[in-house]
Amino acid sequence: MIVYDTQILDNEILVDEANTLHKGGFINKEQKKFIKQELPVFRSQDNILVRIGFYLLGCLLYSSICGAISIVGMNAGDSYFKICCYLFAAVGFVGSEILAKQNFHNHGLDDAFILGAILQTGIAIGITTDGYESVIAFFMAIASIVMFLRYLHLLSMLVFCFAVTAFLFFQMFEFGEIGKAILPFTTMIFAAIFYFFTRRLISKLTKSYYYNGLLLANSFCLVLFYLSCNYLVVRELSAELLGTEVKPGTDIPFAFFFYAFTFIVPIIYLVRALKTRDKIMLWISFLAIGFSIYTIRFYYAVLPIEVALTLGGLVLFAIAYFSIKKLKEKESGLTFKPDRINHSDAFLNAEALVAASAFGMKPEIKPQDSPIEFGGGGFSGGGSGESF
Repeated sequence: MIVYDTQILDNEILVDEANTLHKGGFINKEQKKFIKQELPVFRSQDNILVRIGFYLLGCLLYSSICGAISIVGMNAGDSYFKICCYLFAAVGFVGSEILAKQNFHNHGLDDAFILGAILQTGIAIGITTDGYESVIAFFMAIASIVMFLRYLHLLSMLVFCFAVTAFLFFQMFEFGEIGKAILPFTTMIFAAIFYFFTRRLISKLTKSYYYNGLLLANSFCLVLFYLSCNYLVVRELSAELLGTEVKPGTDIPFAFFFYAFTFIVPIIYLVRALKTRDKIMLWISFLAIGFSIYTIRFYYAVLPIEVALTLGGLVLFAIAYFSIKKLKEKESGLTFKPDRINHSDAFLNAEALVAASAFGMKPEIKPQDSPIEFGGGGFSGGGSGESF
């Protein structure tokens, strides 16, 4: 299914390991450069700005090809407009295949054709079905997962996650008021099942080619699970979809469950992340805790904003201080000591700069070599030898 040569994929992994070892100080710059020269890799762009530039250039190329096809196809009349988006989607698929054969991967040009093919597929299905949302989401999900499996394109996996979620939403809308009422619980169950399914796939991987995409989908499930029953999300969606008006002194149905869910789930994420040392889940838990606090303040402003921010800053400072005191002497597990593999001289340089500034120290200057070269000499001679 993967279009790329597996040997080049393995080389990419080895080059990434070499970069990691170089950052950790295990190999020098010459060794890293030698490894890159000996291992052929993809045509890719690590610089996000350069990649965006190539993406815009790819979009221009894609639109030029589609425009040339339209100039010829418009002679066919109205029938052309019914199939033009299918032709444009085919251009995206063919262009993606050609670029992949030339070893373009995460370059920017390939992004334009891959994402363009998925978008044109959705537009084509929308024209054919008169905007039937469930069918559009279904075929966009199929197109995006095919793009990910064949080209290992992470953005396609993200599109797949959103498309599958949209398909679930539109299917629940077709059940009317009952479907909209149970939508939060359905989404929660779906996110939980999808989470454990992706975790199982990750644990069974024999090759790491699909690892990043599955990890992205797994993280998406964590976010979706939390947002599915967050009080603010449920209340606002109830007002939007069901027209529920919460009058003073009343609340939405199952309000206590949504209140508890809003605060318990981030704590579970945090505890689980600390136990398994999962950095992604740790960051998600921090964001979820912040959004939970915002959820309550959105409806119940107990304190003025400046007082709440001050108290929140004091609490965060206390948590950070005592966490550092607790973890700074630990040598393994969750520790405050610097990571050897992410070693950087920036902190050492900053420390030396601060010390020099505090004590008025100046950098040592190597004296210029004297143009006069003295000869031999003994104990106190001024450079004179024993011969005339």
